Amino acid sequence: MIRRQRLAAGVCALLAALTAGIAFPAGAVADETEQAAPKVELVLDVSGSMRTRDIDGGTRMAAAKQAFNEVLDATPEEVRLGIRTLGANYRGNDRQEGCKDTEQLYPVGPLDRTDAKTAVATLAPTGWTPIGPALLKAAADLNGGDGTRRIVLISDGEDTCQPLDPCEVAREIAAKGIGLTIDTLGLVPDAKTRDQLSCIADATGGTYTSVRHKEELTDRVGDLVDRAADPVVTPVATEGAARCAKAPALKSGLYTDREEFGQQRWYRVDVQPGQELRASVSVAADRAVHPDYGLLLRAVTVHGREIVRGEAAGTGRTDAVSTGLRYPRPDSDDDAAPAETVCLQVTNSFSAAAGVKTTPGLPLELTVDVVNGPSGHHDVASFGLGRGWWLLGALVLVGFLAGLLWGWLSRWRVAVWRTN
Repeated sequence: MIRRQRLAAGVCALLAALTAGIAFPAGAVADETEQAAPKVELVLDVSGSMRTRDIDGGTRMAAAKQAFNEVLDATPEEVRLGIRTLGANYRGNDRQEGCKDTEQLYPVGPLDRTDAKTAVATLAPTGWTPIGPALLKAAADLNGGDGTRRIVLISDGEDTCQPLDPCEVAREIAAKGIGLTIDTLGLVPDAKTRDQLSCIADATGGTYTSVRHKEELTDRVGDLVDRAADPVVTPVATEGAARCAKAPALKSGLYTDREEFGQQRWYRVDVQPGQELRASVSVAADRAVHPDYGLLLRAVTVHGREIVRGEAAGTGRTDAVSTGLRYPRPDSDDDAAPAETVCLQVTNSFSAAAGVKTTPGLPLELTVDVVNGPSGHHDVASFGLGRGWWLLGALVLVGFLAGLLWGWLSRWRVAVWRTN
């Protein structure tokens, strides 16, 4: 009887292990590909207005220094961090000289917290507010490499170096397609400062935050530095053509481009027999535009015949519009069948508001994914279950074995009861 009990227990354990193995398959090996180090540059306004005492009873400069010290202590090891100032050195009244006053206080690279804190401690509010020139220099500081790149601009006033409009500078940086994001923080900002800093952030897909307390400043800067360490897919800059024959050939990936108002851009993708092309596009209005706009994405043959299209329209309530399409190419019995070139056409119907510059063009983000097409077995025979058939079959088998085992155990227990 003891042997029978042990046998039954062993069978149950084996069945339980089999069921667990089916229900929870071994996880895939993590991708150990080393990611490029993310880069962040903190750009601090050190103009004369930073002496103002309106942040928790202290000066704006004191709040910024405290925030920097706490953020430097918490910066992740993998982040390459630098610090740049604007308006920190020139004390005179010559506007031309004052607009050149931007300096890299600490180079972008592995962080030595002591050196960085010492450099910040020497800062004193001094001069002008050359935001545009500082952004251009900061973009150059972060140039090179494939990792994420982020500028965090902290300012308490408008740029004083017009006509180099910092909002236009941000658009030019975004138009280069280098994947650089600018986040802005306004210290006790007025309406004009808020509008300018918001425009800078919007141009590069960044964020704007209004700050009135020291803790808010510390927390927000820390969050932005930490965000730079998060893994992201960096878009690849490309340039669409005016017609398909001259268009760039794209593979699966994420791409960025610029499209003028009402312009058409063309791209090419090769699709093998049995593959499916999935494409989506987004165009963002990074400046004032008229409401009622649209976006069209078409897949056509090299001879101009339309295959499929996706379209979307907006009314000005959002600052971006997106659409997508799918094209499954039928499989072929000919193993030597050539790839089909599919032309992707992107057309927008945005129009600029009065007085708004139309260059550079609107930021465009294109996603291309070429995958193996669905097979008839999965789509027809599976009745919508797809690859879930294997799991259903396994559960049926486990249920059948469990029923047999339960019936055998029940008969055995009844036999034992009758014997006793």
